[in-house]
Amino acid sequence: MKREPLVTIITPSYNQAAYLEETIQSVLNQDYENIQYIIVDGASTDGSVEIIKKYEKGISKWVSEIDQGQTDAINKGFSLARGEIIAWLNSDDTLLPHAVSEAVQFLNDNPAVGLVYGNANYIDGGSGVIGKFPAAQTTLKKLRCGYVHIPQQASFFRKSLWDQVGPLDPSFYFAMDYDLWVRLASVSEIKYLPRLWANFRLHADTKTTSADDRCWPEMLRVHYRNGGSWFSQIVFKNYLRKIAAPFICYRRRKLFKKGL
Repeated sequence: MKREPLVTIITPSYNQAAYLEETIQSVLNQDYENIQYIIVDGASTDGSVEIIKKYEKGISKWVSEIDQGQTDAINKGFSLARGEIIAWLNSDDTLLPHAVSEAVQFLNDNPAVGLVYGNANYIDGGSGVIGKFPAAQTTLKKLRCGYVHIPQQASFFRKSLWDQVGPLDPSFYFAMDYDLWVRLASVSEIKYLPRLWANFRLHADTKTTSADDRCWPEMLRVHYRNGGSWFSQIVFKNYLRKIAAPFICYRRRKLFKKGL
C-alpha cells in the first residue's frame, strides 16, 4: 500500500442494541488502523449507549441525542469527518476485516475513481449468511435507469467529492444513498470491485423489509429532479416493481426467517 490515508466511518444508530456491538466490533477489528470511527446515536433507550461506552476507547467520537432520523445522523457524522475516504455502516450491518484496507488500496491506485464498492452478503438476525446482494458495475446512465446494484455497506468514497455534492437529502427516508450515488457518478468515476467486503442484515425491522414501497417513488424523485423523462426505463421498472412487490417482500422475509 502506498500510504495510509485516514478513513472515516460513520455509524448512525437508534435502538439497535441487538446488533450494534457486532457492528462496532467489525469496524474496530479491521486490519487497517488509520480509522476515525464516529457513532451518532439518536438517544436510544435500549442499552445501546452502554454498548457504545464499552468500546469508547476505540471510538473516535460518539454522541447520543435526539435527531431527525437516519439521514440527519449520517449528515451529522460526516460533518465531523476528517478522513480522505469516508463511508457509513448502519448499526445492524457489519464489515469484513479486510474491507477498509482493500478499498483504500484501490482508491490509492486509481485516483480517477471517486467511489469504489464491493460485494455484500445478506445475513439474518443471527448473522448467518442467507444470500448475496446482486452487486454489479453500474454507471451514471445506468443508475438513472434504476440499475443501482451498489451495496451501501460495502461502499467507500472520497471526502473531497462529498464536500462537492453532499450532504444527503434529509427529505429521503429510503433512497438517500441512491441519490448520493447519482450525484457522485455525475462528477466522478465509480467502480465495482468483486471482493466481499460487508454483510447486509435482513430482519423484521429493517427498512428493506418493512418500507420497501417507499424506495422507488423516492428514486423517481431523483430521476425527475435531474430532468428524467416519463418514458424512461426507471419509470417502467417502478410499475413492474409495484406488481412484483408482494412477492419480493415475501422472499426477503422468508430469507431472514431461515435463521430463526
